[in-house]
Amino acid sequence: MDQSVAIQETLAEGEYCIIAVQGALCEGESRQSRLLGLVRYRPEHGGQEHALFLYTHRRMAITGDDVSLDQIVPISRDFALEEVSLDGEVYFLGSDVTVQLDTAELSLVFQLPFGSQTRTFLQEVARACPGFNPTALDPKFLWLSRYRRQEPEPDPPTPRGWNSAPGTRPGRAGIGGGRYRSRKARRGLEEARLQGRARSLWGRDYGADRPSIGEGGTRGRAPLGVEGGRGSGRRDEELEEAGREMSAAAGSRERESAGGSSFDESRPDGRGLLVDQSSRGQDKPENLLLRQNKSKSEITDMVRSSTITVSDKAHILSVQKFGLRDTIVKSHLMQKEEDYTYIQNFRFFVGTYNVNGQSPKECLRPWLSHGIQAPDVYCVGFQELDLSKEAFFFHDTPKEEEWLKAVSEGLHPDAKYAKVKLIRLVGIMLLLFVKQEHAAYISEVEAETVGTGIMGRMGNKGGVAIRFQFHNTSICVVNSHLAAHTEEYERRNQDYRDICSRMQFHQVDPSLPPLTISKHDVILWLGDLNYRIEELDVEKVKKLIEEKAFQTLYANDQLRAQVAANAVFKGFSEGELTFQPTYKYDTGSDDWDTSDKCRAPAWCDRVLWKGKNITQLSYQSHMALKTSDHKPVSSVFDIGVRVVNEELYRKTLEEIVRSLDKMENDSIPSVSLSKREFCFQDVKYMQLQVESFTIRNGQVPCQFEFINKPEEESYCKQWLSANPSRGFLLPDSAIEIELELFVNKTTATKLNSGEDNIEDILVLHLDRGKDYFLSVSGNYLPSCFGSPIHTLCYMKEPILDLPLESIRELTLMQLQAEDDGSQLERPMDIPKELWMMVDYLYRNAIQQEDLFQQPGLRLEFEHIRDCLDTGMIDTLSASNHSIAEALLLFLESLPEPVICYSVYHNCLECSGNLTASKQVIATLPACHRNVFIYLMAFLQELLKNSAKNHLDGNILASIFGSLLLRNPAGHQKLEVAEKKKAQEFIHQFLCNSP
Repeated sequence: MDQSVAIQETLAEGEYCIIAVQGALCEGESRQSRLLGLVRYRPEHGGQEHALFLYTHRRMAITGDDVSLDQIVPISRDFALEEVSLDGEVYFLGSDVTVQLDTAELSLVFQLPFGSQTRTFLQEVARACPGFNPTALDPKFLWLSRYRRQEPEPDPPTPRGWNSAPGTRPGRAGIGGGRYRSRKARRGLEEARLQGRARSLWGRDYGADRPSIGEGGTRGRAPLGVEGGRGSGRRDEELEEAGREMSAAAGSRERESAGGSSFDESRPDGRGLLVDQSSRGQDKPENLLLRQNKSKSEITDMVRSSTITVSDKAHILSVQKFGLRDTIVKSHLMQKEEDYTYIQNFRFFVGTYNVNGQSPKECLRPWLSHGIQAPDVYCVGFQELDLSKEAFFFHDTPKEEEWLKAVSEGLHPDAKYAKVKLIRLVGIMLLLFVKQEHAAYISEVEAETVGTGIMGRMGNKGGVAIRFQFHNTSICVVNSHLAAHTEEYERRNQDYRDICSRMQFHQVDPSLPPLTISKHDVILWLGDLNYRIEELDVEKVKKLIEEKAFQTLYANDQLRAQVAANAVFKGFSEGELTFQPTYKYDTGSDDWDTSDKCRAPAWCDRVLWKGKNITQLSYQSHMALKTSDHKPVSSVFDIGVRVVNEELYRKTLEEIVRSLDKMENDSIPSVSLSKREFCFQDVKYMQLQVESFTIRNGQVPCQFEFINKPEEESYCKQWLSANPSRGFLLPDSAIEIELELFVNKTTATKLNSGEDNIEDILVLHLDRGKDYFLSVSGNYLPSCFGSPIHTLCYMKEPILDLPLESIRELTLMQLQAEDDGSQLERPMDIPKELWMMVDYLYRNAIQQEDLFQQPGLRLEFEHIRDCLDTGMIDTLSASNHSIAEALLLFLESLPEPVICYSVYHNCLECSGNLTASKQVIATLPACHRNVFIYLMAFLQELLKNSAKNHLDGNILASIFGSLLLRNPAGHQKLEVAEKKKAQEFIHQFLCNSP
């Protein structure tokens, strides 16, 4: 997920977040999550200046409300960022990357996740350093003065002293200036390297023939299948030279993949500043001929480093964009994969366990390793790791480390394993381990999360996933926790579809579109899917379980029914259920639920798979574990993985290279477009519309990309996107492009007011070819969502019944502290749309369990929106959860929050002082003050029924605090402790009359 969007919402005009990455700030044994954003500013005097903005955050950062600015580090000439090794830290493939940030006044250490997002982030930071362009002016950073914690000095601020954090050690001498080759010089280097003249990718002398890591495996002998004798011919000489180049480059790739830090020998000053990685590891595919030999002694117990199989698909896909010819080679190698690979079986263990917020109390070996041979790969998932409010709202939990330790101790004792990746979203956690001998063949590890909870982002429900390449096979493992309650199967279906559509993995090559779950050879899906047994009462279910009549029970299983209806998991398989349901038990026993709710037993915990060459060997529950009200489930598979035959690979590669030698690649590419004009009719708030067209290529391979128009930051307006936005086409091939139009709170207000409209021009650019222009037009149906409170109060009629000019005038009307009588009509006290939703909830949901915590259905939200915008309240019919979520979305969409930006800081200052807080509320404009009082009265009514709805003041203050009391746009975000002040401000009104 692109978290730079959240950072962008916190920035001032003219500041642009280029890229963001989530990591951990390391201080001794402490690890504190931070979001790092690279921010660019273009001063009036010309040039560019950059700074790193460091944010604390809660959960996955979706909007600016999810982050708080912690520090700013200007990227000045004394700025350095180097890869380091922490004391006692052991590296293995897929480990986090540890980097040290140094300036003259500051030194910080971060752990960043292994993967392409971190790699791209570090590349962009390197490009941002002033030394990257020797002709650049020294940055002054005047634009950062407004972020200073103290009053600005009379003198212009300098790069030093912005964030001299207490306790940080002095940085080493600055080395930023003059270190980087210019872009032109790097292009010259790349051309020289591709022509076989450059050995080193890092040293000063690019013509020197210096040793490289791993050279013992190939240097001094001919590549596989190539004779080194005098009569070998020019082609063999070229291939031998290519083999030597590959040997040097493979060493640098090995260091990068393993997260190692031994770069000093090959970097200009020995400091090891992370510079643009696009100038290394980009070997021509026809040069990727050999696998580095590696002795067993080089592989430590924890797999300190590992060599990528340079001839496999995983690495071919990872090579960044480096020229048309090489892209053609990659594509042909992918097409001919079956000619040089064979199938080999590997043993996979897949396990899922809903631990009900408990800490580990018993050994996990009965689940993870008893009665099976040592698996090659472990995929272990947990749900409800931590049920505390702190985990839900602030993402942190000590349970992660506890369960990681328990799993590590429970792995099969007959093998040594390396942890490839851990990914967690609140209580949903997924772990990936591999045997140490297989780590060399794991590459392209990426992990992502999707929250499907309330407002589509809370992580109490959703999914996490890890994708990776194993030899030449792409594998995606998904762990999900879907919506609860027997009757909510449609919500579960929606959660599944949301995870599939929103889970996207960045690729190393930025020219390639993100990968979705479905774009993998093998998919393993595990988790608490929460599908229940229906149409049977509790006692009947228990009786059938005693009789072991599992097939009769399975006939009433919701997941079976939904799969049969093609509603979910199309194309997936599941083994036969020969074990009793895994939910719900009394904790600490094997007894069915004896609580007041007396939940019916169900197979909530499941494992499914999709792909070829997969054989399930076992599928079972583990009754011996009694920590939770669920029982853990495991499945063991033999999965056929494509492994490269080196000699066949070489022959295939040579055939491709020979055929390309005969091609004329200097022709101008051209394509035909099936459509160039696109009209989106009746666009509605938060309702996706998609138009598609086909790009059909001619006889010349080409790369295409949608490019920015002059003076614009993006290739299209915020409400539009193209998928994919770039790509590569072989001769006579075609690709379908989808144009997706989606209006949200960021773009709705200007569309309502007429300041923006559904019009745009896209520029489709062909590398070495011409540009094609696509016209986008349409009309937006104004909505109460995204409209200001005072505007809605003056709208006596539904918004869709008003002329567009009237909507425009009312939306642009200035907010006034009090009605001065200048308006023709007296406004309503509160927006009628707000009243409709609150009144509905008051009449129907005052005792609804999990209100404002469980999401609604998307189709129902669209119905609610239409009823509000047309005023047809009599037709309003939706679940309580859908109405509640619509209310939250309405409050979130307000361009000016209920508590106006102007009094935000006053509210924080008087938090805990009810009298002073009431005085602040009294200063609000009448319409805002009325809305606040009305909402507080409604929430107090909910709390009066807490015995039934299980709500408490803390939950409601946390949910509504960030919606009613938002930080002023463009102002510095606050720390978590200060965010709690905002919640305390709301909480005091919930406990007292406003």
